Amino acid sequence: MTDHDQRAAAGVRDPHAFIAGLPKAELHVHHVGSASPRIVSQLAARHPDSQVPTDPEALADFFTFTDFAHFIKVYLSVVDLIRTPEDVRLLTYEIARDMARQQIRYAELTITPFSSTRRGIDARAFMDAIEDARKSAEAEFGTVLRWCFDIPGEAGLESAEETVRLATDDRLRPEGLVSFGLGGPEIGVPRPQFKPYFDRAIAAGLRSVPHAGETTGPETVWDALNHLRAERIGHGTSSAQDPGLLAHLAEQRIALEVCPTSNIATRAVRTLDEHPVKEFVRAGVLVTINSDDPPMFGTDLNSEYAVAARLLDLDEWGLADLAKNAVEASFLDPAGKAALAAEIDTYTSGWLAP
Repeated sequence: MTDHDQRAAAGVRDPHAFIAGLPKAELHVHHVGSASPRIVSQLAARHPDSQVPTDPEALADFFTFTDFAHFIKVYLSVVDLIRTPEDVRLLTYEIARDMARQQIRYAELTITPFSSTRRGIDARAFMDAIEDARKSAEAEFGTVLRWCFDIPGEAGLESAEETVRLATDDRLRPEGLVSFGLGGPEIGVPRPQFKPYFDRAIAAGLRSVPHAGETTGPETVWDALNHLRAERIGHGTSSAQDPGLLAHLAEQRIALEVCPTSNIATRAVRTLDEHPVKEFVRAGVLVTINSDDPPMFGTDLNSEYAVAARLLDLDEWGLADLAKNAVEASFLDPAGKAALAAEIDTYTSGWLAP
């Protein structure tokens, strides 16, 4: 029996403590959706005409979703709290602080600039706010942030045009932008209509990371692959229904950004025990674990790793491999990937040392 096998057989001594210190990357987490109750409450107090309560107990009730459509409604009401560049900067900086507490070394934060610019925030001021927060947070906390600009699908092609303009205009495009996405409801929002906008973003050097197959079938994932040239898939929950799709994802090393608690909260999956992540792993698909909209779902990335550990029966090395999956699937530069993967291995070896 190898040393690795012996350690695996021993199981995880203290999974929560191990996960808490494990260096991690996160690839599927939303900007506004990462607003903690404390920050949401502050913003709601700053903007008293909003529908969002300021009382913590009322806020918890507000974040209890009946279905995906209700989640979108609540999410958009929180989006409405981000009205000034100062709001944007505060939110972004505080998200990085929360990530640093979880030992998240690198994160690709999904931002929907259309939601802010259509509410009157100047595009240049918006970009300056997120960049100032990114640089300040990296200097203070050591967490590296990169941006994914995504199209809010429910807002139609007008939002797609504005998002790709903001993402590709050299006078506006922020230094930290690495990818282009598509979020919002899937039902009634077919992926192929967004092909011209993804083509423009890809031509400008951005990577394609649309949501697909969360609340619709595997055909939506195929559409994201064939029409939007997806390099990763946000959620992809229904991919398990199509063995051919799973084989394609595994062969092409196209990662799924899996968000277990989110899928339960939005009713995309009935229970955690029914979550298809086990089928993804069995099929050889590159799986990454993510928190999506963590405070809204009462979770964080550490909690999602704990869920994954239970569902996949992972020991420390299995959790370390899961963390390295996110590094591999990220758009971090090769030197950064190597350094973070090495840090994960060093931490794990140290944790398991006699």
